[in-house]
Amino acid sequence: MMQSTDGNVVTGSTGFRPGSDAPFIVGLSILSGTYVVIIVAMIAADLAYVDADSMLSALRSKEIQYSIGLSLLSCSLSTLLSLWVAIPLGYLTSRFDFPGKRLLDTVLDIPIVLPPLVIGISLLALFNFAPFSWTSQWVVFEIPAVILAQFMVACAFAARAMRISFDQIPTRYEKVALTLGCNRSKAFWLVVMPQAKRGILAAGTLAWARSLGEFGPILVFAGSTRMRTEVLPTSVYLEMQAGNLKGMLAISLIMIFAAAAVLVTSRLMGMKRLEP
Repeated sequence: MMQSTDGNVVTGSTGFRPGSDAPFIVGLSILSGTYVVIIVAMIAADLAYVDADSMLSALRSKEIQYSIGLSLLSCSLSTLLSLWVAIPLGYLTSRFDFPGKRLLDTVLDIPIVLPPLVIGISLLALFNFAPFSWTSQWVVFEIPAVILAQFMVACAFAARAMRISFDQIPTRYEKVALTLGCNRSKAFWLVVMPQAKRGILAAGTLAWARSLGEFGPILVFAGSTRMRTEVLPTSVYLEMQAGNLKGMLAISLIMIFAAAAVLVTSRLMGMKRLEP
């Protein structure tokens, strides 16, 4: 027996009453469950191929340790940069109507719909032309290139998440604050931001997870040099190039566990913030 969120009870497997919602719920469950089963099956297949020795060997490797450290650092920095830009972008596009707003929305969607490889190529081209060409020796194929490549993709997702978050906050709270003497800036910091905490957490989680899985822009713009610009996705690529299937799957599992840990932690923190 299943119960929907509105309190209606759906009958179990003993039979379907005429007009019952059970066939509809069962159909939805089958379609949804198929996708979930495939995800779990993929993870199970990775675990089946990788033994304890392969996992320990990957974790003890200096190259993989460096890759893990750089991934954690770059993902965290790109997430902070993404939130720094996504919060004002989300607020502006949610609260204000201005000329060129639709054009801005289109521009913000470009990193989402473009193949990531194209973003890497475009960044490489950008830093070969003035006024950025003089900085290319410190950026291209260096650690800053890793962070910038992750940021360019993650920020677009974070901006969309922040706009949705601000859209869900009623404007009347701000209007009341403005009538009580607050200016727009003060109302934003004292009224809007406290209500947007869950949205910021969601946007940050999405940006971090997206940064962790970024591969195409990093490979083109930062390269995959061992002990220099190697992050976990490029480690998988290098292990695949070397024909090391177990090593490749071991690194993949590390990425899965890291992403799952971040997602679970963010959800637990979000639940605690909802508690009175």
